[in-house]
Amino acid sequence: MSQRFSSNLLRSLRNDIPINDLIRRRLDLPSKEREGLLRFLCPHCNEFHTATNPRTNLARCFRCSLSFNPIEMVMAVKDCGFVDAVKLLVPLLEARGHSRGGEQTAPGKSGQR
Repeated sequence: MSQRFSSNLLRSLRNDIPINDLIRRRLDLPSKEREGLLRFLCPHCNEFHTATNPRTNLARCFRCSLSFNPIEMVMAVKDCGFVDAVKLLVPLLEARGHSRGGEQTAPGKSGQR
């Protein structure tokens, strides 16, 4: 049985969960700051020739030429499929004040129905 997610939810998961926080605090990837950039161990090639761009919320490995948004990063690190990655990220989005549909909720109302 396939599961469908709203485009608003997917957009919020890609754009509203900071990639730097996801890498450092949630996925516990080995990482270091150098020259103002976050470098992380690429989950694909295991190299540190990487960087993140907080403006675009993307992570890039220059060694294997892969780019990751938050959903793709979870898929690569946790070795899981798209649906499982989305399910892992939804609570992080709700903690940032978004509803399950991806809409911003009023402070203190996150996760309530």
